[in-house]
Formats: sequence, C-alpha cells, structure tokens
Amino acid sequence: MCGIVGYVGKKRVVPVIIDGLKRLEYRGYDSAGIAVSGNGEGLQIRRAEGKLRNLEEVIRLKPLSGTYGIGHTRWATHGRPSEENAHPHRDCTGHIVVVHNGIVENYMQLKKQLRASGHTFSTETDTEVIAHLIEKHIAAGSNGQKIPLEEAVRLTVRELAGVFALAVISVDEPNKIVAARNGPPAVIGLGKDEYFVASDVPAILYHTRDLFFLGDGDLATITPSGVQLTDFDGNSITRQVQHVTWDPIMAEKGGFKHFMLKEIYEQPRAIRDTSMGRLSLDTGKIFLDEMDISEDELKNIKKMQIAACGTSWHAALAGKFMIERLAKVPVEVDYASEFRYRDPLTGPDEITMLITQSGETADTIAAQRESKAKGSKTLAICNVVGAMIAREANGTIYTHAGPEIGVASTKAFTAQLTALFLFALYLGQIRGTVTEEESRKLVEELSMLPGKLESVLAREEELEDLAKQYNRATDFLFLGRGIHYPIALEGALKLKEISYIHAEGYPAGEMKHGPNALIDENLPVVILATKDVNDPNSVLRYEKTISNLKEVKARSGQVIAIATEGDDEIHESADYVVFVPQAPELLSPILEIVPLQLLAYHIAVRRGCDVDQPRNLAKSVTVE
Repeated sequence: MCGIVGYVGKKRVVPVIIDGLKRLEYRGYDSAGIAVSGNGEGLQIRRAEGKLRNLEEVIRLKPLSGTYGIGHTRWATHGRPSEENAHPHRDCTGHIVVVHNGIVENYMQLKKQLRASGHTFSTETDTEVIAHLIEKHIAAGSNGQKIPLEEAVRLTVRELAGVFALAVISVDEPNKIVAARNGPPAVIGLGKDEYFVASDVPAILYHTRDLFFLGDGDLATITPSGVQLTDFDGNSITRQVQHVTWDPIMAEKGGFKHFMLKEIYEQPRAIRDTSMGRLSLDTGKIFLDEMDISEDELKNIKKMQIAACGTSWHAALAGKFMIERLAKVPVEVDYASEFRYRDPLTGPDEITMLITQSGETADTIAAQRESKAKGSKTLAICNVVGAMIAREANGTIYTHAGPEIGVASTKAFTAQLTALFLFALYLGQIRGTVTEEESRKLVEELSMLPGKLESVLAREEELEDLAKQYNRATDFLFLGRGIHYPIALEGALKLKEISYIHAEGYPAGEMKHGPNALIDENLPVVILATKDVNDPNSVLRYEKTISNLKEVKARSGQVIAIATEGDDEIHESADYVVFVPQAPELLSPILEIVPLQLLAYHIAVRRGCDVDQPRNLAKSVTVE
C-alpha cells in the first residue's frame, strides 16, 4: 500500500526521497508528496495527484531543497485521490508535517474534539488529525515551554485507535524525524552520518545495507547523530541491526526467491488493508462508501449476477455462498468471457458485480457494458484505483492488496474473498438478514484472520516436504463441498498454471459420477475437510466429505487433507494432513487456499518451472 521515505543527512534530500518513492511504486498509489526543511526557507511541501512523474514536474517548476525531509505515496482510504488529500499533511501552524500509512479508526471523534478547541481542517483525511494532535501536545508544555517533538508524537500515538506507521518532522526542531509503528511495516536505515526511514527495504537499499525493522509500539527519533529508540511509554529499547546482502532485484522481492512467494506471504497484510476503515469492531457495522447505489436499491434487489475470469471467477463462486447465506439474495455466477454471448436476463432490479484484479480485463469490461446496456447497475471489485472497470461502475470496492507481480494470483484472490465477505455482510445488514450479534461476531472473526494466516504460513516447511514427494506426479485431483468447492478449483488452477501438472477441481459429492474411475495408487487427491463446529451445516458437510475421503482411500488413492486444528480423527483416514486454524464456514476458504498456494509453488520450483512467468500466460488479459 502507501509508501514512506524519510532522510536526515548531508546528501541532497529531494533526490534521495524521490528515488526511494520510485522504488516503492510496486506498492500502489494514487498521489504523492514531499516535505523538506533545513535550508533556511522553512518547511516546503510539494504534492501531486497521480504518478510520481507528476510530482517531479511540480518540483521542476518549483524547486525545493533541504537537509531533512519525508515523502509519501498514497493509496486513498479516507478522502478521494487528490492533491489536497495527498500527504504530507500539516497542522494549523504549518510547522509540523506528517506522513502516514494505515487507518485512524477514531479520527472522527478526535477531529470533533480538536475542532471544539479551535483547530481547523483542510482535507478529508484521517492523517491530518495526527498533525493537529501533535501540535496540541507540543503547545501543552508547562510554563509556556514547548515539549519535544518525540514526546508530542508519543502522546499522540497513545490516543490513536487503528493501525499506523508515521514519520513526522517539524521546522522548529531541525534535522529530526520521529517515526512510529503500530501495524504497517517501517524500517530504519543506518548510514555514515545519515539515517533513513521507509516502508520497505528497497527504498533505502541503494544508500545503506544496515537496517532494522521497528516493532509494533516502537518510536524512533532520528537525527544526524543517530537513532534513539523507545516504546510508546518512553522506555528505551533496542532492535537488532541487520546487514542486508540482497541485490536490488532481490530487494524488490523482499528477500524472497520469487514474487509469487513474497505475495503469498503478503496476504495477512492484504486482508488487513482491504478490511481497514470498512468495519467497526464495536458495532459490527460495515462501511462501504465508494458506491453510487442507494440502500433502498440494495434492499430491493431481486437477484445478483457476478461475472469474472480465472481466479476471480473462483472468488465469485465463493462470493455466491457468502451473499446467499448472509443477505438471502439469489446469485448467478458467469464466466465473463461467456456472459454477453448468452443474452443474459438482467435489468434495473438487479445488480451485476464484476471482479477483476487489474480492472482492465477485456471480457469483464464487456460483461459490465452488456449489463449496463440492459439497465443493471454495476459494482466492481478491483485492485487498481482508477482502472477502466472502476471508472464505468456505479460503485467499486477496492482490494488494497498492492501490485501483484506474479502471474499466478495469490494475494489478489484472498483480498477479493475479503471484499466479497464485507459486501455480503454489508448487504445482509441493509436487508435485515443478519442480526447485530451475528455481525459483531463475524467482524471480530474477520479481524483475527491476518493473525491466523500467519500461523498457516508458519507451516510452509510441511508443504515443501509434500512437494518433494509429489512433484513427479502427472495428475492431481482437488475435492471440496459447498463454499470449499471453489477453493478446490483454485488449488487445481494454481498447480496447473505454474507447475504444468494436469490438475482438476471437483465437487466432492460428484465423485461417484465419474472421477472415482481415475483413482489409483498414483493419484494424489487433495481434500478440503475443514469444520466449523458452531455451524450444523458445516458439520454435516464435513461428515459427507470424510465419507468421500474414505472412498478415495478404499481405491488406494493418496489423500492430502486440509483440516481444522484439533481434528485428531482425520489422521485415521488421510495420508497427510495440513491443519489450519478454526474459523467460521464463510471465512475458512481464506485460510484453506494458502496451503494449496504453497504446495503449488514448491512443486513448481522443484520441477524447475518459471514460477513468476509461467509459459503462455499473461498477468492481465486485455483482449478477448
């Protein structure tokens, strides 16, 4: 998501920051800005909507220089993409500026309090509140004395609810940057008489290889003489300095061997970023403000159509289960490439949802236009701000997954599932089909998913061991029931597209209608056998799935089961079990797909395949 770069030292600060921001472009952004000081001309800010080249043009026309500064690339969450809402943001005095990644969940409450004490605001962002809070605390020193910037930041972050990474400078305290972290990553770079702060390693790697990552609750005060590190309570702490040996290309991959593996590991962050600002843990309410579709229209829709391609189509199938379960609206799912050729029956009392990572998929855009021509309002789920499909939709739910470089989609898929779940719950709340208690519980479960995904990723070694055993297989079968059937399809797709092994996803209940003929001792069968013990339908589905598992074993098939932690009995029937944490039935697919992504990845690597660029495939299909 958003990118932060800060510098204190003897180099020309503007080129250092702009170069660092360019190396963070892969994170995605819709505006950019920079603030510098230290040259006797006070605090200077330049901002621009759009790409960094627009900011560079602004700087060319109106140059600035200094010895310390901060820069930012923003992906809009609160407030539309615009120069006005671009970071850095300043306080009332104009002496303090802040750049910020994350979400301040209580910013409206804080804004109201600050306005009551005389503060005026000029943007729609939550970040501006942080600058004003810092100003308030600096002015609150005893005997007319201002308190130091780092102490004001420390008091400020203790008032913030949400997740954030910050970098702050003040014209009144030259050559000082204060950085803080609670959630989004922040790294401190150590040079010779120069120091850096950034969102990710690539931004500073061309200047230093010595760095350390801030932990949650860390606050760093950076000056030309060094870095002082404390926690949010002011206690001194230390972090171990690392010497990075990555080359620049490897740095962009975050130290991972392939972009695909990096993106698999980015899924906890992608889910968190897609959820941030859209839910309330206190009330269970979902907030989707990016659509021109009224609540009355949503209450009265008779049916939904979803059109998508490839991995997005699998997300759409899972979304059908979510929407029908939570909102009680019937849903049809189409391949976008087939949609307009069947003369679909849609109209004004329906909504057509389009799902696409790039927002430029030709077939999906064609499906959108077909629906609009027949009077249906359209809603997009998209990962790229301002993409064609978003521009033409009545509403867009952006998946804040960040750029996905690997052709085989991973984090975009789980972000789409997250967006679909948010929409299904939102629609259920509007239509009165979900109670407040159910909403709070589901929102709480969604908020815990990133942490649960971390525990799934910790099992990578198990999947690597399985890949050693099965990388020479010529065929795979993936089975699932209900909402888990789309995950079986997606697991099969991941394997076939990057390892070139023939793989097929199938509904587990259909085994007797053909696939049983394929099973022998050479066929690995992956079965999705998770269970939500609090859901009777899930328990019934699980029992039926176990029966299918036993059918496979009776025919000498080799069974790899994805199961829920605590399910001790499944070992009796499966050859190998990979456990995932307990989750509600509608959220468990997000946990289940990660082991399948890792299995496909490690099999492909062992077979010597080009994981990031598989043959004959492109990342975005922009022609029919």
